[in-house]
Amino acid sequence: MKFLFVADPLESFKIYKDTTFAMMREAQKRGHQVVACEMTDVRWQQGEAVTARVREIHLTGHATDWFTETASHRAALRDFDAVVMRKDPPFDSEYFYATHLLGQAEREGAKVFNSPAALRDHPEKLAIMEFPQFIAPTLVTRSEADIREFHAKHGDIILKPLDGMGGMGIFKVGADGLNLGAIIETLNQDGAQTVMVQKYLPGIAQGDKRVLLIGGKPVPFCLARIPQGGEVRGNLAAGGKGVAQPISARDREIAEALGPILFARGLMLVGLDIIGDSLTEINVTSPTCFQEITDQMGCDVAALFIDALETACAAR
Repeated sequence: MKFLFVADPLESFKIYKDTTFAMMREAQKRGHQVVACEMTDVRWQQGEAVTARVREIHLTGHATDWFTETASHRAALRDFDAVVMRKDPPFDSEYFYATHLLGQAEREGAKVFNSPAALRDHPEKLAIMEFPQFIAPTLVTRSEADIREFHAKHGDIILKPLDGMGGMGIFKVGADGLNLGAIIETLNQDGAQTVMVQKYLPGIAQGDKRVLLIGGKPVPFCLARIPQGGEVRGNLAAGGKGVAQPISARDREIAEALGPILFARGLMLVGLDIIGDSLTEINVTSPTCFQEITDQMGCDVAALFIDALETACAAR
């Protein structure tokens, strides 16, 4: 099969931890052709299919100079067995436009994972609203008064922007309310920006768990991202320590409830963020942690993903 990965520049990959690299490596291991492009390479022109300037690559197995480019040409996305959308967040206007281009490619016959429409319909922080039975007390608002009322009720709270990634822009406010006004001003910009507020979960001390769903089924191990050095953020990008572990009974309950629903909508790969017993985010754009789980637990997550991709391609 021939797989096209829409991703960030290959030269920027940190292959010792990059999940897209792990996918590519497993695909090549099975004899599939690995092809890559960036979102900037994708175009539509009247009278043509959606195409991209693509790079056919071969993974060398070396830590540096990890790939060689064997060919570069323009190709229609519908001519690939699968198009794997792996562009990292943020989900900005350009990402939004890219999903529409990929949606047009789908109408022309391309097989895109995750589904472009599903990417648009599941903003990573707001998607939890559909599953209130699994989440902690949460507020989404532009109103400063609403935030202050929520703080008065719950004491310790977390505030975060809806378009952040990697722990960016996350603030904790204690029961004393210190700096709450300044934080609200920073995040909601006098009512211009919507803010998510959640009750602080002490379980963060044991880690912000990334539970992966592949083909609607939970991977049996997760990565607990544990805050370090006085931080409240467990995100690896914010310095958290990643500790792989078996998923808990509660993790599995949440994953098995959401998995079939999300998979039916075209979300082959999903990353659930769970703190303690509560679901905090549903990540669909470019879920990671494959290599950390594989290295620590011996569970080949990339193999599970390529299994699911092959099955989906055959079914389509």
